[in-house]
Amino acid sequence: MHRDVEILRDLVKQYAEIAAEPIQQQRRDLWRAHQSLKPTRPLILANYGMWNVWCKEVFGPQTLECEDAFFRAYEQTLRMWLFRAAVADDCIAEPWLTVSATQRGGSGWCGVWGVESEIERSEMEGGAFKVTRPPIQTWDDMQKMSPPQHDINEEATTASVEKLHEAVGDLIDIDVNRGPKMLGFFQDISTSLAYLRGLEQLMIDMYESPEQLRELLGFMRDGILQNQQQAEDAGDISLTNSHNQQMPYAEQLEDPRPNSGPRRRKDIWGFLAAQEYTLISPRFHDEFLYQYQLPIMENYGLTHYGCCEDLTRKIDMLKQAKNLRSIAVTPVGDLAASVEQIGTDYVISWRPNPTDMVCSNWDEERIRRIIGEGLEIARGTHLHIYLKDIETVGGEPDRLRRWVEIVRSEIDEKW
Repeated sequence: MHRDVEILRDLVKQYAEIAAEPIQQQRRDLWRAHQSLKPTRPLILANYGMWNVWCKEVFGPQTLECEDAFFRAYEQTLRMWLFRAAVADDCIAEPWLTVSATQRGGSGWCGVWGVESEIERSEMEGGAFKVTRPPIQTWDDMQKMSPPQHDINEEATTASVEKLHEAVGDLIDIDVNRGPKMLGFFQDISTSLAYLRGLEQLMIDMYESPEQLRELLGFMRDGILQNQQQAEDAGDISLTNSHNQQMPYAEQLEDPRPNSGPRRRKDIWGFLAAQEYTLISPRFHDEFLYQYQLPIMENYGLTHYGCCEDLTRKIDMLKQAKNLRSIAVTPVGDLAASVEQIGTDYVISWRPNPTDMVCSNWDEERIRRIIGEGLEIARGTHLHIYLKDIETVGGEPDRLRRWVEIVRSEIDEKW
């Protein structure tokens, strides 16, 4: 245990130095202006995306030194941040570490609703999986569901906080995340719904069982709102509960800072998406999802919408949300058509295809061409470029640093 603490303290010292660098404040100022719809250069994010094979090779258990599982998780996080600092994108290294409160009740996409699905996973490392038996087989199975409760295990949470504080609390602030379960993808309805009912069956339900599907959507909407209201009433929402798949800054909201509760959802960013609805028509997306997401979205100060789905034909639908500030334009989306509709009314989170950027054969001319063309299309908008969902870098992690350099040079030349 003593050795684990030494390892962690050394990493925290390195990270704290990075978090204290003047460039972090410069990045905050840029993101704050950018997401307040003020002119800035396009900002850059290069994320690891999902917990994939190459990331496991670089930061996985075999590369870690701590023996205690609790400390090993923080070691992994810190090593990833030290790597990201060398990538030199516009991500902000915040001067705190976060401990998530221990929540009672179920977990996972179905478990939070009191039911479980059967999943068949590929034997291949990083391979696909299939939900073989969703828990809502018939509409009567809805009776098995229960809304998620905001119920924190204070004893377990205190133990975790004290453990980390004793190890490194004199070196860095410790933030306690007491926020509700139903944030991020857990509040978008879409993600859990596909697990609960099955994606193909969900599409059939829109035609064959629309009233029953509306009942399920309403139950999930109300359960999410109840869980969030419970957390808000308990004073457990803080400024670090903001989430927008980028940097959660804007002039209309307070900057994130640790242990800053109690706050309301009106004080923070909210994030929703609908990846499972990418093939659904705008009319059905609106009728069978967005109208149920809107009451969740409207409680936030500002919102971002979209992750990996194609929203090109749905931007008019998204504009119903009065607090919408940022829209994802993904590799399967049409950048030109999206820019024409979005203009300067919202932030454009452009996500170029990672296969074209770093995942396939490394080709700097291809990167320059794609990024350059995108910058020309989006000229004059509120744009940031977000490289995400990186499944491989061909065994060359330095590609990310070089990619950022190339994108910066294209921005300098063309913006």
